[in-house]
Amino acid sequence: MYNELESILNKAFKKIGYEVEPKVVKSKEEFVDFQCDNLFSLAKTYHKAPLVIGEEVISEIKKMSDFSFYFKSVELAKPGFINICVSDRFINESLRKLITKDSLGCTKEQSTIVIDYGGPNVAKPLHVGHLRTAIIGQAIYNILKFKGNKVIGDVHLGDIGLQMGQVIYGIINDFPNTKYEDIEFDLEYLNKTYPKVSALCKEDDDVKEKCHKITKELQDGNEEYVYLWKKIMKISLDDIKRLYEYLSVDFDYWYGESDAYKYFDEMIPYIESKGLVRIDDGAKIIDVKEDSDKVDVPPLILQKSDGAYLYSTSDLATIWQRKKDFDPDDIIYVTDDRQSLHFEQVFRVARKAHIYEKGLEHHGYGTVNGKDNKPFKTRSGGTLKLDDLISEVREEFINLREENKKMDKEDLDKIVNSIIKFADLQNDMSRNYIFDIKKFSEVNGKTGPYILYTYLRISKLLSSNNGLLSDNIYNDIDRDLRLKLIDVPVVIDQSARERKPHYIANYVYELSVLANNFYVENRMTDIDDDIKNDYDIVLSFNNKVLKSLLSLLGIYIPKSM
Repeated sequence: MYNELESILNKAFKKIGYEVEPKVVKSKEEFVDFQCDNLFSLAKTYHKAPLVIGEEVISEIKKMSDFSFYFKSVELAKPGFINICVSDRFINESLRKLITKDSLGCTKEQSTIVIDYGGPNVAKPLHVGHLRTAIIGQAIYNILKFKGNKVIGDVHLGDIGLQMGQVIYGIINDFPNTKYEDIEFDLEYLNKTYPKVSALCKEDDDVKEKCHKITKELQDGNEEYVYLWKKIMKISLDDIKRLYEYLSVDFDYWYGESDAYKYFDEMIPYIESKGLVRIDDGAKIIDVKEDSDKVDVPPLILQKSDGAYLYSTSDLATIWQRKKDFDPDDIIYVTDDRQSLHFEQVFRVARKAHIYEKGLEHHGYGTVNGKDNKPFKTRSGGTLKLDDLISEVREEFINLREENKKMDKEDLDKIVNSIIKFADLQNDMSRNYIFDIKKFSEVNGKTGPYILYTYLRISKLLSSNNGLLSDNIYNDIDRDLRLKLIDVPVVIDQSARERKPHYIANYVYELSVLANNFYVENRMTDIDDDIKNDYDIVLSFNNKVLKSLLSLLGIYIPKSM
C-alpha cells in the first residue's frame, strides 16, 4: 500500500514539475490514515509556500481517473501536510495481495550476516544480565533469517579468561596432593568456587597474581591446566546449553575465545606489518584515536608486557576467523552497552589493519532493573541467577489463578518464556527497563500472556472458509484491524533494518488490542454468511501474523491457557 501511494504522489509531483521522492507514513491524527510531509523540502527548493505546492499536488491527484479506487479523501493540512484517507476498496485489495505473499510481504535480502549474541563466561552460572543478549540476539537472528539472509549465530564463549584461572586456582587449593586427573567436582562446586576466589582476589594481591599466572599458563598450553579446563568446560557448557534450550535460544557455532587464539600467530604479525603497533612499557598497543573524536578513545592493547592477551586481541582474532570462514557482509554484536568503547577500539583496528572493512555493528542494551529502578538483584542484594528468575516467574504465574496450577508443563514453559521475553523485547533495547514479575505475568495489559490469550481466543472463533475477501468493510474497528494488518511488512523491514525487535513486539501488542476490540464489537454467530466469510479471512490472517511474528521473537503458542 505504501509503495502504491508513494507512486501516485510521485506522478502528481512530476506532472507539475517537482522533483522529489515522496514518502508516505502512517498518520497519528484521528480520521487520517497516512501523511506526506515532502512539501516542506520542496518549499525550500522551489521557493514556494508549502501550502501552495500542496494545493497544486492535491488538485492533480483528484484529476486521476482512478482517484475513487484509492482514496476517500486527500486534503491539505497546515502548516504543510498532505493528509490521506484511503478507500475501503483499496484497503481490501491491498490485504488480498498481502495474504497471498510469502514472508508476510517483507522485502527479501540475500546477505551473509554473523551475529554474536551469547558471550557467557564458562564456569560461572548464567544470571539475569545474560538474558538480554540471548533473547534480543536470537530475535534479530530470526528476523534477518526470515527476510532471506544467510544468518550465522555464534555464542562466543568467554572460556579462557581470568575467571578460568580463578576457578583452576580454587581447584588446586581445594584438592592438594591430588593428581589433577583424579580430581572430581561438579556444577555446584564450580558455582561456589568462582565467586569465592573472585572475592579473594580483591582482598589478596598474592592470590590475584597467582590467578593471572595460571590464566597465562593455561593460554600457553600448560598440560595440567588444560586438562582441568576441559573438565570445567564440559560441566559448565552442559548447564549453559540447558538454559539456552529452555529459552529457545540456539547457536550455529559454539566457538569461544580459545578458538580465536589459534589465529594469533598469523594475525599479530600481519597487524605489525601494517606499522600500526608501538611498544609502550613492554606492551604492544595500537593507537585508534581520531581527530573527530569528541571523547577520548584510548589505545587498544594487543598484548600485555607479560605476554598475556586481553579480550581485545581475541575479539580481533574472532573477526579474522569470521572473515576467513564466512566472508560475511555484516558482523553484528549484541552486548551490554557498557562494552561500546571496547568494540569501537576493536572495530577501528579491524578497519585500519584491513582485517575486515565491511559492516561491523555493535548494538548495546540497557540493564534489567527491579522495581527500585536499580539492576535486578536477589533479596539479599546478589546477582540473580537466570534459573532463579525463571523459577520466580513460573511461581508467580502459577499462583495468579487456581487453574494455572493444573496447566500442562509444555504450555506452562511457553507462557513463562512469553512473560520473560515480551517484557524485554517490547522495550527499545538501548534503554533500561523495569522487570515487574507480577505485572508481566498478567493476562491483561502489555504482556506475553495477553497476546497468547488473544491468539487462542480468536482461534476458537474461526471456521474454514474457501471464499475471497469482498470489497466491504463493516465498521470502524473492522477497518482499523485491516489497516493494521497491511502494516506488517513495513514493521518487519524496519526491525531488520535497525536491528531492533521492539518494533515487532509493539506491533504485535497493538494488533492484539485491535483483534480483541474486533471480537467484542462484532458477533461471529448468527450473521450473514458473506460477512462471516470476510471476518474469517481477516481473523485467520490476523492469527497467521501473530503466530509468525511471535516466533520471530522466540515466543511460541501454547495449546491452551
